Amino acid sequence: MRPPGHLSAAIEVLAALDARTRPAGDALKEWGLAHRFAGSGDRAAIAGLVYDALRRRASSAWIMGENTPRAVLLGMLKLARGLDTDAIARFCDGSQHAPAPLTDAERARLDSANLTDAPAHVRGDYPEWLDAQLAETFGDARAEEGAALATRAPLDLRVNTLETDREKALTSLAHLNPAETRWSPRGLRIQLTAEGRQPPVTSEPLFQKGGFEIQDEGSQLAALLSGAKAGEQVLDLCAGSGGKTLALAAQMENRGQIFAYDDDLRRLAPIHDRIKRSGAHNIQVRSPRRPAGRPKNESNSSPNVLADLVGHMDLVLIDAPCTGTGVWRRNPDAKWRMRPGALEIRVREQQALLDQAVGFLKPGGRIAYVTCSVLDAENGAQLRGFLSRRRDFAAVPVAEVAQALGDRGAILRAAALASGEGLLLTPRRTDTDGFFVSVLRSP
Repeated sequence: MRPPGHLSAAIEVLAALDARTRPAGDALKEWGLAHRFAGSGDRAAIAGLVYDALRRRASSAWIMGENTPRAVLLGMLKLARGLDTDAIARFCDGSQHAPAPLTDAERARLDSANLTDAPAHVRGDYPEWLDAQLAETFGDARAEEGAALATRAPLDLRVNTLETDREKALTSLAHLNPAETRWSPRGLRIQLTAEGRQPPVTSEPLFQKGGFEIQDEGSQLAALLSGAKAGEQVLDLCAGSGGKTLALAAQMENRGQIFAYDDDLRRLAPIHDRIKRSGAHNIQVRSPRRPAGRPKNESNSSPNVLADLVGHMDLVLIDAPCTGTGVWRRNPDAKWRMRPGALEIRVREQQALLDQAVGFLKPGGRIAYVTCSVLDAENGAQLRGFLSRRRDFAAVPVAEVAQALGDRGAILRAAALASGEGLLLTPRRTDTDGFFVSVLRSP
């Protein structure tokens, strides 16, 4: 396929998403199955166009004056890929499988339209109903923060120090031109191509030997800032597929014990192979028990498998279920599918997890509360609510939390958005995904 064909296909996929709300990955897979002549390179190019269009949907529609799939793709080529009108016109040459030629009106919009007078939610490329929520967090900088969340994310790796070190990983992966991450002492960053294609890093021998995991630097920092120490007893209460569990195991140098739990067996399933590959020996996976008669695919939050941990934990990590607003760079379609009711549900779930975590702590134990959200309702406000219910707890000052990073900690604290409750990392401030981290100390 030629680039004009890729653009036509992207317009078709975006139209399919408009017709039926669903994850973009599902629509792209459906298109690929219906067009088996398209090779892997073609499918990657089409996916890159679709995801870039979703990242910049509001601003692209604004400069083109309409919100059709074609208009959004054309506007994206100008805003996200920096193409001028003549270059865009070459994609739309009217040949077989290519989009129709640009109209005079489209040329005029591409030549002169800009975002100068656009409202914040358009300049920031987020749903208008979230404007008040983002203003609560970022104030007048919300458009700039949103625009940063609408860029492409790099490919970050966490070097597994149980198996190797960063210098050896740099040498092993030299053909991919990795660079050391700015904040995480265990991170490597690989810049992607102009089309956003990721190299097949999971095929690397070093990955197969457990030498690294794919993990955004912000997620790496969340694990480090939790303050988990070698020899401690740690409960990862929302372990999912185990990204932060594995980071904690390396951080604790395989000493002490980590109990990895998630109330959804499906989310937890990948953790077993990941642990085996990582060389971690201090992780116990606690799978939820399913009461008799409950469907196999139904999650179960029964605490029975954790009963022996009550009152014994030095640290409980809550990688809380959230709206995912901090990872819009990686899941740009999610922001347009998000509805107000989802936020309310997540806030209730987070509150219940915080209250549940208390029972597992020994005297003087800590809760590390983490979200990949930039909304105050899930972060600062959630913790203020907890601290009003549990006046015996206190938020550890962010200066003390940041000490887990050594000399980098003070610099990170100045770059991030700090509050009395915790630290908020964002693409604009720290060049990471959006993560909120808070540590709470019990009496």
